[in-house]
Amino acid sequence: MNLHLDLSESATRESVRAQVEGALPADVREDVRQQAARALPGDGHCHDIAAVNAVIGELPVSSQVKSDLRAVYDLLAHAEATVHGCAVEQTHFHEVGRHAGIRNALEICLAAEALAPERITATPVQVGSGTVACAHGTLSIPAPATTALLAAAHVPVCADRLSGELCTPTSAALIAHFVDAFDDGGCAVDALPEVARR
Repeated sequence: MNLHLDLSESATRESVRAQVEGALPADVREDVRQQAARALPGDGHCHDIAAVNAVIGELPVSSQVKSDLRAVYDLLAHAEATVHGCAVEQTHFHEVGRHAGIRNALEICLAAEALAPERITATPVQVGSGTVACAHGTLSIPAPATTALLAAAHVPVCADRLSGELCTPTSAALIAHFVDAFDDGGCAVDALPEVARR
């Protein structure tokens, strides 16, 4: 089967998760959610890619899910390194390193494995507009790491920007990793701004 994601109004983790899980039967969807909660319970924080990879290595999930999750976080680490002008190993994860965020990404990876689509396509990505408060202060939307990630993966974005942060670095990494091709989705496509280094 093929899966098509409509990201033209929201490309948040929640939107991606809802669409991937929505293609699963209800019992499988519930099993995926419970498996993610059991695999990474509680709250914690991984401050760098080495810590994230150590956590992934201990997860009681398949090698495919581990590989997908590592790939997502590798994309995140490279985007952060681009923005900060440092080596990938020196990147410091703030919001994206929280166990709750890793668990959300894990749930999407588990759902993708359960669904096993032959191909995933999507509309251009709605990144949103405005500003967002984060560990680095107040940033313009899309955040620099989101911009770096989408630009590096050549992901098309919608020209018409809705209000709010509608694509985060983590959701951008999930989209870049899982989506095989993009269509126009009925929206005009825009170029992303230059990545501003912090």
